[in-house]
Amino acid sequence: MNRERGVSHYGIGRTFRVFFDLLTIRFLLRYLSRPLHFFGRRHAQCSAGWRIGSFSCVEKFFYHFAIMEAHGPLMMFAAVLILAGVQLVALGLLERCRCVITTSPPSACPIRSIASSAPK
Repeated sequence: MNRERGVSHYGIGRTFRVFFDLLTIRFLLRYLSRPLHFFGRRHAQCSAGWRIGSFSCVEKFFYHFAIMEAHGPLMMFAAVLILAGVQLVALGLLERCRCVITTSPPSACPIRSIASSAPK
């Protein structure tokens, strides 16, 4: 049976778009009201930087190793991981503040009452 009008827009390309839309909806429903659960997990993954840095400091101070000569790129990688972890936690805290401010009633939010009573 042939179509009366036009061409069908359903196909394998649309299947992928619908699948990614469903993943997006699942992500938003899961983490929209508790963003620290998402960003906290990423911070835990980035805490490997602290372990790498601690190991390198032990080598430097107890075994008198020339760290930058022996493990220079590893130390830079550890620094990037530490900074990424700190930024993710800060972003999670900011998002949590936004959730509290936008979802709580005005009387339950001391930040809103302080901001509204400030002189302009």
